[in-house]
Amino acid sequence: MDTIIEIALSFPVVIFGALLALVACYWLLVALRLAPVELFEHDSLRNDNLASALVSLGFIGVPVSLSLTLLIGLASLLTLGIELAVLRWLPLGFFRIPLGVLVIWGAFALASPLAAWLCQRLHRRLHQQRPGAPERLPRCLLGEHVRITAASADAARSVTAVLESDPSHEVQLATKSGDAPRVGEHRVLVKYLPRDGRYRAVPESDYLDARTRLRRLHLLHGANPHNGSSA
Repeated sequence: MDTIIEIALSFPVVIFGALLALVACYWLLVALRLAPVELFEHDSLRNDNLASALVSLGFIGVPVSLSLTLLIGLASLLTLGIELAVLRWLPLGFFRIPLGVLVIWGAFALASPLAAWLCQRLHRRLHQQRPGAPERLPRCLLGEHVRITAASADAARSVTAVLESDPSHEVQLATKSGDAPRVGEHRVLVKYLPRDGRYRAVPESDYLDARTRLRRLHLLHGANPHNGSSA
């Protein structure tokens, strides 16, 4: 028992213990219907937030809360394994802190692709819906690649698309003036319109260009913190 307590309180294992406790409290609140599953989701990927950051890392189609749970869980297992196999046998002293920080970073880096793969495997199960029923987790679809399957030229501009990851899953798109989607065109969902349950989608090239410009803009502001201009 003393050995277990010693390992649990060692750095960096104790950090993941605290994170897992927070995750458990959150899912308890979800089970009690006191917290929403889409707690961290937004209606748009336009601004830099946790949801858009995880989309960039490949966590698409699942709630951010679930992505973080898998990521923290896998990173915790990796860190515990490193602690049991290596760290606890070394006389690290003060060097345990910088080495522990490096272990935390490496654990998340290694866990990220595996967690993203698990999220992709859960995609269909999370978004199963009856015909005509509303999408259960609509904001989680932001970042999904879709293919236009039907587009009307009337004033209503009814546009239907299917997810490339699940062709059986249809979504309705809203278009702006001058935007004329073509059947077969590939786009990316970037905004959810809760009023009518539709999405806005942009061509894949425009989406990638926008992400690149956003990153460059942040780098520019980081290099010039006193620059008062804004885009």
